[in-house]
Amino acid sequence: MAAASAFAITPHKVSVCVLLQMYALPTQATPPFSSVSQHNRLGLYILSLTKSYDDILEPKLEDLISQLREIGGSLGPWLIDHLTSRVSSLSSPDDLFTFFSEMRGILGGSDSVVIEDNQVILDPNSILGMFLRRCVLAFNVLSFEGVCHLLTNIGIYCKEVLSNCMPYELHRLDGSSNDLESLSECENMDLENFVFGKVNEEIEERKEATERVSFHLHATQAICGLVEDVEVVTDPRSKHHDKGTEDCPHVHRPGTESQDVDPYGEVFLRTNWQVQGYLTEQADAIEKHGGSVSFNTFELILRQIKKLAPELHRVHYLHYLNSLYHDDYFAAVENLHCYFDYSAGIEGFDFVPPSGSNNSARYEIALLCLGMMHFYFGHPKQALLVLTEAVRISQVQSNDSCLAYTLAAICNLSSEIGSSITAGILGTSYSPVTSMGSSVSVAQQLFVLLKESLKRAESLKLKRLVASNHLAMAKFDLMHVQRPLLSFGPKASMRLKTCPVNVCKELRLCSHLISEFASETSTVATDGAFSTAWLKNLTKPMGSLVLTQENESGENFHALQFCAQSSSIPRSVLQILGSSYLLRASAWETYGSAPLARINALVYATCFTDSSSSSDTALVHAKLIQHLAAFQGYKEAFSALKVAEERFLSVSRSVLLVLKLQLLHERALHRAHLKLAQQVCDELGVLASSVMGVDMELKREASLRHARTLLAAKQFSEAAAVAHSLFCMCYKFNMQVENATILLLLAEIHKKSGNAVLGLPYALASLSFCQSFNLDLLKASATLTLAELWLSLGSNHAKRALTLIHGALPMILGHGGLELRARARIAESKCYLSDPSYSVFEDSEVVLDPLRQASDELQVLEYHELAAEGFYLMAIIFDKLGKLEEREEAAASFKKHVMALENPQDEDPLLNLL
Repeated sequence: MAAASAFAITPHKVSVCVLLQMYALPTQATPPFSSVSQHNRLGLYILSLTKSYDDILEPKLEDLISQLREIGGSLGPWLIDHLTSRVSSLSSPDDLFTFFSEMRGILGGSDSVVIEDNQVILDPNSILGMFLRRCVLAFNVLSFEGVCHLLTNIGIYCKEVLSNCMPYELHRLDGSSNDLESLSECENMDLENFVFGKVNEEIEERKEATERVSFHLHATQAICGLVEDVEVVTDPRSKHHDKGTEDCPHVHRPGTESQDVDPYGEVFLRTNWQVQGYLTEQADAIEKHGGSVSFNTFELILRQIKKLAPELHRVHYLHYLNSLYHDDYFAAVENLHCYFDYSAGIEGFDFVPPSGSNNSARYEIALLCLGMMHFYFGHPKQALLVLTEAVRISQVQSNDSCLAYTLAAICNLSSEIGSSITAGILGTSYSPVTSMGSSVSVAQQLFVLLKESLKRAESLKLKRLVASNHLAMAKFDLMHVQRPLLSFGPKASMRLKTCPVNVCKELRLCSHLISEFASETSTVATDGAFSTAWLKNLTKPMGSLVLTQENESGENFHALQFCAQSSSIPRSVLQILGSSYLLRASAWETYGSAPLARINALVYATCFTDSSSSSDTALVHAKLIQHLAAFQGYKEAFSALKVAEERFLSVSRSVLLVLKLQLLHERALHRAHLKLAQQVCDELGVLASSVMGVDMELKREASLRHARTLLAAKQFSEAAAVAHSLFCMCYKFNMQVENATILLLLAEIHKKSGNAVLGLPYALASLSFCQSFNLDLLKASATLTLAELWLSLGSNHAKRALTLIHGALPMILGHGGLELRARARIAESKCYLSDPSYSVFEDSEVVLDPLRQASDELQVLEYHELAAEGFYLMAIIFDKLGKLEEREEAAASFKKHVMALENPQDEDPLLNLL
């Protein structure tokens, strides 16, 4: 077993050298390459073999043969035959010495080498040139025992493939087949206790032993052959793990991409560069897909990597990530400690340690990771305590980079958990905040921390952190009004409003990161990703079809090259850019622009889902489904939700589950199915339970839905009590945007209870909140409610109500959903009908046209109560106009909706979704 940190010559590397010889000396080919593109394909394949990190183990000869069939086209049989015959002809130490001496001839810089016609001279400093130089050097430093051991491994490497060759292929190898007797003579010189003549017997014995192993963790025989010190027992839960793994094949298992590990041969790791790339890719995969990755299968893979390469301490970090995303707190803590105990935190972090620092004492980085872990598990107090300690240690150690990251983490934590927990903790360990005094609010402390974190990140040129801080500033500007940090002197008039211009400015500054990522691009990430994608594409039908076509122009090859090439932009950069579009969508939702929110959500879903986490991708799908429900009805929304649930594994508190409950509740209220609505409220209450960790947004949503259910049941006092309690909670946790919605709900409760005068202050207060936070669509909805309240006070206020509605109609019709538009049209018609100066006989269409549109929209939503009101008004108007047929039709529709209200369907098929 070769160590991952050492570059050892192996049978696979010998095969790659043979391919390099064929590539560099095309005139020796019998047949020669038929086109330049065919020759280039072979070179690209060899380059991919040296760069790809789709596995940690070197491929077997049979894998190279299958891939050569894909890329070779008509030349494939000759390439395979030449490779197998050349490798199998290496039967003595002299043969190996002669082979590597010949390999020096294809390297440039040697004056004594005679250059043949059409020979390709490899640049010694190129990727392939460096690989060849390392192979020659690794062979030169081998002892005689090492050379003999290499010959033995080459014999095993070739034996099984040659035994499966067709008879017409074997005759070409008769004169150059592996001389087992000569190999045995070399190996029997008391240098190794191995007799190659008994290879077949040993193979059969080990195969039988391997087949007797009962393995139930969805791992192939590849890993099974590697496990010698792990006792595997039958687990009745294995079927569950199998299903999860099959549904989400996100983890690349070592040795299972296109091969099975040879249980009787020696296992060879790829180069250290490739193994590190593989580990980085697995870390990205588990961070992206989270709990959808099978826990046991991934743990087994990590255990084998630790056994094969114990010096790769990053494996402990992958153990930590696997435990973290599967909510195993104790295992996560243990593995995080192991990672920093063994590696001192020097593997896997982007920022550079300060000059003169002791890499063995990266205590502040360990504290930063520990704080973020507590935050993930819902321990905000412990997270803040750990992070403030990390700030202190970073200052003592003069680790400015870690300090910048820690400040950013504290800002993120503070903005997420609100003021009740951060009060008394923020400002105790950081001097700029402490010097401001206790009169400064937590929001203002957070603003100072954000500015300080951004300033440090810019001074240290941490571009990703700068972009993240711009995102945090945009989120802060979105949710907080602008206030002066200090109040003194004469009090001047001041408009306390949020600033959408600042939000757009911060988001635009974040997007500038894409033009600056080149200096931070990792060679492992770009070259390795391209090579890995190129090799994987060989197994796809499109890749086989395109590659085997002989096209002189090379157009098909370039098309495949474009398809296989992964993005050269680092995944972390794409994540930040995707987050900016996700925040754009949320900002336009808050401001009330449905088209812009939808466009930004579609941009994210189209361009950034491959680099984003499953939770963020599910969130953007939820936004698009909500848009469908509001503008096209529940049928389209539930169809899209079904597709999204098949794509994402729903966990107990996933965003898709909450969305499903929201849609079910809205539809139940519209259909007057209060029993189902109460069941949904109970489900939301369970999700918002403190036993599973407090989520303030979920808790607010559950209480809001409960109040609306009580309102639909005409329990006005109970609904008002729940809404008032919810308002106090949101005010305590500084959730001011949500308070505007709650105040509007209180106004609605008083309107339906017949106390319009009591509802007016709540509607006006909601308007004030909407103006402060630029909630334009909610402001239009509050204006509509205010108009309805005025109208309910009597016909004398009809013109005032109509003026308010006409002022809000452009926003409602341009950005509102089906329900809001229908409400506005019905309210407008009622204003006209209540106005004594209006005559139906003079202009009936001014009320009939809005009522027809509202009725059509409400039938799509199955909103029986409001639809019945619309048809009732239409029947009255038709009766006054003497249109009896239209009156009877409207009356029949009115009766149908009233009966649906009085007799809701108990056997709703959507009950099965709960």
